Amino acid sequence: MGKVSAKKPKGVKDKTGFKQSMRLEHAKFGQHLLKNPLIVDGMVERAALRSTDTVLEVGPGTGNLTIKLLPKAKKVIAYEVDQRMVAEVIKRARNAGMERKLEVIVGDICKSGDLPPFDICVANIPYQISSPLVFKLLLHRPAFRCAILMVQREFAQRLVAQPGDKLYCRLSINTQLLSKVEHLIKVGKNNFRPPPKVDSSVIRIEPRFPPPPLNFGEWDALTRIAFSRKNKTLLANFKTAAVIASLSRNYASTNPHLIQSSVSVVPAQTHQVGHTPKVLIKPTPSSSNEKSSGFMDFQQLEKLVMDKVEKVLFSIKFNDKRARSLDVDDFIKLLVEFNKEGIHFV
Repeated sequence: MGKVSAKKPKGVKDKTGFKQSMRLEHAKFGQHLLKNPLIVDGMVERAALRSTDTVLEVGPGTGNLTIKLLPKAKKVIAYEVDQRMVAEVIKRARNAGMERKLEVIVGDICKSGDLPPFDICVANIPYQISSPLVFKLLLHRPAFRCAILMVQREFAQRLVAQPGDKLYCRLSINTQLLSKVEHLIKVGKNNFRPPPKVDSSVIRIEPRFPPPPLNFGEWDALTRIAFSRKNKTLLANFKTAAVIASLSRNYASTNPHLIQSSVSVVPAQTHQVGHTPKVLIKPTPSSSNEKSSGFMDFQQLEKLVMDKVEKVLFSIKFNDKRARSLDVDDFIKLLVEFNKEGIHFV
């Protein structure tokens, strides 16, 4: 029998009522059951499964996709939050004589810890977990071969959007940094039960290997600032008071060779009225903003950081650029130049 991390629910006598109840309950979790077998077959075909593959599925529902994956794979690991759906998919696998190839994990995949190793992900995923799930997959190690995912149409369009496109955003640039994304199939809302309010798409995500040699936390923070007002210039976005204050605190903490004593740099919003925090900086010939005593107050530190931000943006001619027009290589260049000046984002 397939492995399951919770007890199988007891059967219900009223079959019609049970199926209707399951549909309503699963809709509550944001899952719309794919009922068109041609689309199911198309997803399985695009996955190009090997007999040695372990497949990860998210939200198997009643098992329409699962039952097509089992004969082609060595093993299917399925995450499901609805225990009644767990019972249904295990029952179908057992009836097909393939329960030994199925492992069901009851719970929310986004709230679980590390994922088990897998080769391919094939799933009709609940719409509300699309973004966190995609990045959980892309940050998973060891890297998988590819993912074939059913997602909301607009979400798919954002993933594949290019610089200058209306839907180009942080989601686009972050996904494309870590993977190659391809739109495969348009799927109308009537192919689901119950039908969602919007159309869907099947996409293919292939992780880049090896992954780019950069700190994704820094990258994410950089793009968050750049896209905070994507129609504004980068200079305008990076010179806001909140951004400069944050970068200044990072600058003080990541340059210990300049700091002679441990002084906490208190976030701007917690400063007492009339109090300016002090940061003790080792005097250097290049530091023209320092007092003769060797002390630099936070305002002077912010001025130093702002000068560095302007220097970077003007030197690579990005000062009047907008985030919506920059591609992955442009943002990598921007991050590298900031880091050269000692500017870090985490």
